[in-house]
Amino acid sequence: MSAVPLPPLPPAPAPEEGYRPGGRNIADIVDREHRQLVALLDQLTGPDATPREGLPVLTAALSRHLSAEEQYLLPAVRAALPAAAERVDAEINADASLLSALKGATDEGLAEIAERVRHHVDGVGALVTELRAVATQEELIRLGNRLEIAEEAAPTRPHPGTPATPPWNRIVEPAVGVVDKVLDAVTRRPTYLADLPESPRD
Repeated sequence: MSAVPLPPLPPAPAPEEGYRPGGRNIADIVDREHRQLVALLDQLTGPDATPREGLPVLTAALSRHLSAEEQYLLPAVRAALPAAAERVDAEINADASLLSALKGATDEGLAEIAERVRHHVDGVGALVTELRAVATQEELIRLGNRLEIAEEAAPTRPHPGTPATPPWNRIVEPAVGVVDKVLDAVTRRPTYLADLPESPRD
């Protein structure tokens, strides 16, 4: 297996026989989040839906998810699978379109957003499957740790004009995220699945 280039910080400990870093691997995290996003959209577009309650949570969840993927998952795929570079570029462009659609979204626009999210899940899901095949478990876990940290610092609102590739997105996105979180606190805006009366099952 070829090594997947990882961000320099935090450094990996000296390799020891049987060593395995703690945490969840990036492929499992992304797969779970994709299932949660699709389940939330099904919940918000179903016959008994009350999308106005869930739209802020969907917006925040998608904004965090796309930001973290662009910071760590997609660069790792590009480095580990050079032949997939064009597909990575296509996903980044699709992310920008999805964020634009999400910005100022209304209940009536949920069908379009749902279609875009399903395309995202299919496209990125295929890349994740291919990354699993070439990366070690240790690499996937280290990437997973970075993804989760990035999500906690990521914006909770769509900002399609911010940089979408490293290194600039790793600098700009956390700064934008701070502003978003201040606005969320002031307005008491719900931003997590757990904030919903009924969280979607993954």
